[in-house]
Amino acid sequence: MTALLQLSGLTKHYALRRGALDALLGRPAPALRAVDDVTLDLGAGEIVAIVGESGSGKTTTGKLVTVQERPTAGSIRFEGREIAGLAGQALTDYRRHVQMIFQNPYEALDPRYTIARSVMEPLVIHGIGSAGEQRDAAHAMLEKVDLRPVSRFADAYPADLSGGQLQRVAIARALVLRPRLVVADEPVSMLDVSVRAGIMNLMLSLSGELGLASLYITHDLAVARAMSTRIAVMYLGAIVEEGPTETLVSRAAHPYTRLLVGAVPEHRPGMRRERVRLKGEAASLTAAPAGCRFAARCPRAQPVCLDTPPPRVAVAGGHWSACHFAAEVASG
Repeated sequence: MTALLQLSGLTKHYALRRGALDALLGRPAPALRAVDDVTLDLGAGEIVAIVGESGSGKTTTGKLVTVQERPTAGSIRFEGREIAGLAGQALTDYRRHVQMIFQNPYEALDPRYTIARSVMEPLVIHGIGSAGEQRDAAHAMLEKVDLRPVSRFADAYPADLSGGQLQRVAIARALVLRPRLVVADEPVSMLDVSVRAGIMNLMLSLSGELGLASLYITHDLAVARAMSTRIAVMYLGAIVEEGPTETLVSRAAHPYTRLLVGAVPEHRPGMRRERVRLKGEAASLTAAPAGCRFAARCPRAQPVCLDTPPPRVAVAGGHWSACHFAAEVASG
């Protein structure tokens, strides 16, 4: 599959304020290593989920792809073109093809705008169509996201809608430009459980209908499994395992991924799983560990894990793990 999006060595470090002693001794300011050497490809029409706990770097990765943040190092290529340094009209043109759906639908929409005006806004910004054509396109997209009858919603305001309805509006606004790629950052995490499945099914349906590629960011492995064809697992700024969704879930080859799988609730009658708790302290985000970044909390850690960075180990077709003992973890 030809890659639509290619991330190569993508890195984002944030400079932190120096302490008084560091300043006195002339030491450089420490850096927060939010994203650290991430390499990932996304094919046209493919849905890839990035999974990890808070602080893993998944949201920052999404912001880099949508050029809300600029990388410290590395490459972001879209349809073969480097986009990390885009500015001006070139950046505006790129954003027509790459849109983002945010986590909080209550903050994603301007409360002063009607729903139709909010959905029209990207068309207005990009100068696409007349005012009448823009309104028609907004109405058609509200229909696609199942906000019916459109006449009920078009002239309403965000305060008149529920959280699930607002997220449908946010999806309509992201898709009205007919982008090639959508970055969805935890789009159901703030919604009631009763409406999450509907939003997820809608996004899957529209991805298929419109031929969209999606980068789906979530902390929830069960959601990632339902939404994606491939999963990349992030921990402390790096991808530690990647593979086809069902292969990765059924044969996780990194201890961190296995812990995530173990944390997914078991729904069979009479079955329960205890909440997974990681032992130890996470490695610092201000300094790259000498060995595996998960070693301090890993139940399988050996001396080599503390001293030597793990290689990418191929487990199966398209499935790899950055673990010294990937084969043993996958079989265990």
